[in-house]
Amino acid sequence: MLIARNLHNIIKEYFYDIPVTAIIGARQVGKSTLAKQILKHHKNVTYIDLETKTDKQLLEEPIRFFQVNKANVICIDEVQLLPDIFSEIRSFVDNNPSAKFLILGSSSPELLRQSAETLAGRIFYYQLTPFLRNEISKTIDFETYWLRGGFPRSILARNNPLAFTWLENYIKTFLEIDIRMFGFNIAPEPLNRLWKMLAHTNGHVLNYAQLANAMGLSQPTIKHYVDILHHTFMLRILPPFYINIKKRLIKSPKIYIRDTGILHTLLSINSFSALYAHPTYGTSWEAVVIENIINKYSDWQPFYYRTAKRVEIDLVLTKGKKIIAIEIKSSTVPTLAKGFWIALKDIDASESYVIAPVKMPYPLKNNVMVYPLDEFLKKDL
Repeated sequence: MLIARNLHNIIKEYFYDIPVTAIIGARQVGKSTLAKQILKHHKNVTYIDLETKTDKQLLEEPIRFFQVNKANVICIDEVQLLPDIFSEIRSFVDNNPSAKFLILGSSSPELLRQSAETLAGRIFYYQLTPFLRNEISKTIDFETYWLRGGFPRSILARNNPLAFTWLENYIKTFLEIDIRMFGFNIAPEPLNRLWKMLAHTNGHVLNYAQLANAMGLSQPTIKHYVDILHHTFMLRILPPFYINIKKRLIKSPKIYIRDTGILHTLLSINSFSALYAHPTYGTSWEAVVIENIINKYSDWQPFYYRTAKRVEIDLVLTKGKKIIAIEIKSSTVPTLAKGFWIALKDIDASESYVIAPVKMPYPLKNNVMVYPLDEFLKKDL
């Protein structure tokens, strides 16, 4: 089943305005499939997959290879496996104004430092996530999407056992093979232990000292492991919202497992009934809501707000002087604590919403609106 991705038309719109287009995202989210869809209308395409030895050999003398294929769109898949190629691409596009590259990578621009440094002004980055809710809402029911997450081979599997078998193997391959391919010489076991601990603390404030004590490792080592999971798109790190008020604010970020299928697999949850009974049910709902909202409204800056007295708002979106407060409740009859109303005054929100598994939007007091996620994602903020 071929499902249209939100990024497709966005990338096509600007494809000829910049020499190098980069699609980044976790492995197996569909980057190669999206690239082939974008390129299918181009007659002249050269596709290089750096995971294959034969293709990698083609780039032993990259400038000569680019010169031979200069009339083509050159697509390089898994570009993080050959980081030195970025300086060669820069040299070539600077001397060939009509050159066109599409590169695909499984790590962030911050991790691919050479690309950020050598291709500045010549590259657009687009992050492809696992399927977002508005991409599959017409074909996949919400409970299935929430339980299995958005990786294509998970969400499109014919049943839950097959989906979770795939997710278990994905995690195993990521730990044992992919991490080393990204250039990190780390034993799988400690990273696996940390990943599971983070799953159990999903949606909580990140505490490096507590994690270090629990694992018997140093705080810099824990931070290094968290950075790896973050820059390979496994973790969402949500920063705190700072405002100039005389209150003690929590200054550490909150952390979420970005894909709920991965989250549930790490917690050995393989059915919706098991999820409903699990202590992480509420923070799992937070994770799926936050990931979808942040990606839909990518031109807004996301934060959370919390004081030392637990006056808090789950998600704060800012753009210019506009501030939107979003509280996330897993109950079908959501209620708001006193701390939420205090927090609204603290941050002076211009709009306020509650996202909950309700059937339709409805108003609460003080202009706060309750929305189901699917309906909220249709809004223009």
